Amino acid sequence: MTKTILYCRVSTTEQTIDHQEEQARAAGFQIDDVLADDGVSGITTRLRDRSEGRRLFDMLRSGDVLVVRWVDRLGRDYQDVTDTIREFMRRGVIVRTVINGLTFDGATKDPMQQAVRDALIAFMAATAQAQAEATKEAQRAGVAYAKANEPHKYLGRKPSFNREQFNRVRSLLDMGTNTISSVAKETGLSRQTVYRIKHDPYAAEAILVEWGM
Repeated sequence: MTKTILYCRVSTTEQTIDHQEEQARAAGFQIDDVLADDGVSGITTRLRDRSEGRRLFDMLRSGDVLVVRWVDRLGRDYQDVTDTIREFMRRGVIVRTVINGLTFDGATKDPMQQAVRDALIAFMAATAQAQAEATKEAQRAGVAYAKANEPHKYLGRKPSFNREQFNRVRSLLDMGTNTISSVAKETGLSRQTVYRIKHDPYAAEAILVEWGM
């Protein structure tokens, strides 16, 4: 009997495992099992080297479906992601993404379809690595900015917000339709904290990085 397995990876800057599962089920996937690695970097740790990633390789059989929010959950390294997807396809595993609803299936024998599929895998893997590198550069820039311009804040006490709250505040503010008060209410933060994040997101990001959050 074939299975549909959802694999989630959560680093300190990403969504929660529950959120990724909710997204998959909302997209119509009938999930049989959920495997998740929490607090694991997709840049420095290959899928095979993660505890639940290893289980994934052991569990998946021909005909099974592997669901991920996007290919960056498998990894942020170009070579690792492309090798992983191709290995699963050689095994007869179908890889599907929640975002964009893409399907990678090794069953096709048509050379043109294979070429298009492989090019798309390569493009998405390269995009995942590029996004990771851009994020790291933005974090480094935020740290440098805070050190140079607001060292008293940078070296201050532990922030009153966590990474998930910070990301949620940024997301709500970017919509342009939410007030400071409404964002504070939804995130459980004070209006002053929300205002500080809005006024200087780079400094807020730098504080989180310094505290390893």
